[in-house]
Amino acid sequence: MFRGGTPISLDNKGRLAVPAKYREGLMSFCAGRLVVTADPSRCLLVYPQPVWEPLEQKLNSLSSFNPQIRGLQRLLIGNACDVDMDGAGRILVPPLLRQFAGLSKDVVLVGQGAKFELWDEEKWNLQMDNALAFKDGIPAELDGFSL
Repeated sequence: MFRGGTPISLDNKGRLAVPAKYREGLMSFCAGRLVVTADPSRCLLVYPQPVWEPLEQKLNSLSSFNPQIRGLQRLLIGNACDVDMDGAGRILVPPLLRQFAGLSKDVVLVGQGAKFELWDEEKWNLQMDNALAFKDGIPAELDGFSL
């Protein structure tokens, strides 16, 4: 279970160091094999390979005759890249995906349960501002929900 946000810096080669608190678990769960892909929100998704594979199979099983489904398949599967953590716990974020998400040197790795989101820090801050604004009101699904 991944949770919380961690500010990270990409190095000159586009590598990021996976936070130490996740490294051991990722090594034991998936031998450090991850999949990075594009997200419609213009961030990147980072999955442990065993979590990604059933999602990829499910996406591939959907009808590609529906233009919306085909677009999502192109986005998610067409951009999926296998990456391996190196001995220092770093992964290389592929250049095309860095460009897609507009990643600068300063990024935020955000735990989202079984996956991470990788955001440019400025875009992440805008997402948080928007989440606090409730521009369209509170969704009906949150009626009666309390923290």
